[in-house]
Amino acid sequence: MSGAVTRRRKEAGPTNPKSRWSEQPKGNHISGVAAKHNNVPPGEEEDGRQGALKRISAMWSSFRRRRREGGDAEGAACEPQGPATTAGNTSMQRYASGQYFFEYLVVVSLKKTKDGSSYEPQITYQFPKRDGMARFQREEEEKTLKAITLFCFPEGINWAPLTEYHSETFSFVLTEIDGSRRNGYCRRLLPGGKGARPPEAYCIISSVACFGLFSKIFDEVEKRRQISMAMIYPFMQKLREASFPAPGNTVEIKSFIPESGTEIISLTRPLDSWLEHVNFATLFHCLTDNEVLLVFAAAVLERRIVFIADELGILSQVIHAVAALLYPFTWQHTFISIVPEILIDVVMAPTPYLLGVQKRLLDQVDDQTDLLLVDLSEDKEKTFIVSIGDEGSILPPKLQTEILEALSHRENASTTEELNRVVSEAFLQFFVKTVGHYASHVKYSCKTRGVFEKRKFYKAIESKTTRHFVKKFIQTQMFDLFIQEVEQQQAGPQQGIFHRKVLEYQAKKKKEKTKKH
Repeated sequence: MSGAVTRRRKEAGPTNPKSRWSEQPKGNHISGVAAKHNNVPPGEEEDGRQGALKRISAMWSSFRRRRREGGDAEGAACEPQGPATTAGNTSMQRYASGQYFFEYLVVVSLKKTKDGSSYEPQITYQFPKRDGMARFQREEEEKTLKAITLFCFPEGINWAPLTEYHSETFSFVLTEIDGSRRNGYCRRLLPGGKGARPPEAYCIISSVACFGLFSKIFDEVEKRRQISMAMIYPFMQKLREASFPAPGNTVEIKSFIPESGTEIISLTRPLDSWLEHVNFATLFHCLTDNEVLLVFAAAVLERRIVFIADELGILSQVIHAVAALLYPFTWQHTFISIVPEILIDVVMAPTPYLLGVQKRLLDQVDDQTDLLLVDLSEDKEKTFIVSIGDEGSILPPKLQTEILEALSHRENASTTEELNRVVSEAFLQFFVKTVGHYASHVKYSCKTRGVFEKRKFYKAIESKTTRHFVKKFIQTQMFDLFIQEVEQQQAGPQQGIFHRKVLEYQAKKKKEKTKKH
C-alpha cells in the first residue's frame, strides 16, 4: 500500500548537518541471515550452498520453536528508541512508539574482481556508520552486510556494463536465528556518469513493513543522488530523527536542496497498517481471479510454492501479497521473496516454502514433486508449470464462489488502498466463515490457560465440505500457532480486525435467523 508524499517549499537557507541523536542505535540489531556469500571468510562453520541450506533449516526450526514457546516473531528484535516527544507536541498517538523509520541505508556497487573477469557486489556507502561495537557485534554486522549485497544482486556475478537500465524497486526479508525479521527495501538504478557502467543498488534495512512508504523515500534519495552523494546524508539523518507515524498520520521532513531551497516532505502512513506492505494490483495483473484462488488454496495448506518471473519487483510484490491473503494467520515456514542464485538449492527442501525465483534459473528447479510452480511472466505459455492437481478442490465450492464474487467488486476501486481493502476483505471473510467460531471452543479455568477443544470446534460446522476443509486446515502450523496464542491470552473478548469481522458476521447470522422465525 503506497504512502503519500507531498511537498511544499520554503525559502532557501542553510541547514544544520549536525544531529542531536547518536548514529549508534541502542540495543543489539544483529541479523543471523540465512545466506552465504562468495566472500565469506575462512573459519565459518558452513561452506557454500550446503552451508546456506543448513543455516536456513536451523533458522526456521528456531523460529518455529520460539513461536511455540510464546515468542513474537515480528517484534522480537528490540528497536531503538526514537526522539522523545516533548510536552508541546500533539498527541503521542500520532507516532508508533519507539520506532525509527530505518536501521541503516547502504549503497551496493558492482566492482571488478581482482582478476578482472567478473563483478562482485560491495558496500560503498553506509549510513549510519556503526562505531564502538563489540567484536562479536562487528562480526555479525559484517555477515549481515554481506547478506544484503547478496539480496541486492541475487543474479550473482554475471554482469556487464550497461548504457541503459530501468530502475526497479523490490524487497526482501532478513530473518534472524531467533526468528525476528527485518525488511530490506532495495532500488537498483544506473549511477550517474557517461558510457557503459554496471548498476548500483540502494538498500534500506528497517523493522517497519511499509513498501509504498519506502518506495517514496527512495524517490527522494535518488533525486539527491543525481546531485551529489553528499546530499543523501542530511536527508537520511533527518528521516532517522523523525518518529515513525501511527497509521493514518503524517510526518514532515525538512530537507535542503541547492538552488531549490528547503523542501518540507510529508510522508503519510496508510490507515490500514496491516496491509501497508502489500500491493495486490501486481498479483491480479499476473494472475486471473481463479488462478489466485488456486495459489491461495495451496498456501492455506502450507505447500511448497515457487513463483517464477523475470523482474525482481514482481516477485517480491506477488509473494508478499500471497502471504497477506492468509491474514489473520501468518506463514510460518521458509519465505524468500527473491532467492539468490547461490541459494537456489533451497528449492530442494522438503518442508513448506514460499519462494521467488528468477525465470533464468527455472532449469535449476530440479525437484518438481509435490510443488506448485507458478509462472508470473508476461510471455508465459501456461501459468502453472507444475501442480499437484487437487488445488481446485481444496476450498469449499460455495466459499470459492463467494470469494470470486467479492473480488469482482475491485473493478470499482479507484485507489491502491481501496483495491487492497476489497481483496483483503474477500479472503478475510473466508476465514470468518470457516474458523471464526474458534473462540467459543477455547475453555478457560481459574488456574490454567485456555484449552482449545479441537473436535467440538470442527464438529460444530454444519457444512460437510467446509468441515472437510477445516479438518485439514487445523493441522497446519499457522492455525496451530494462532490457537496457541489465543490459549495463552486471558479469558475475555478477543481484539483486532479479525475478531471484529467475526462479531459482525455472527450478529448478521443471528438477525437472519430471527427473521426466519
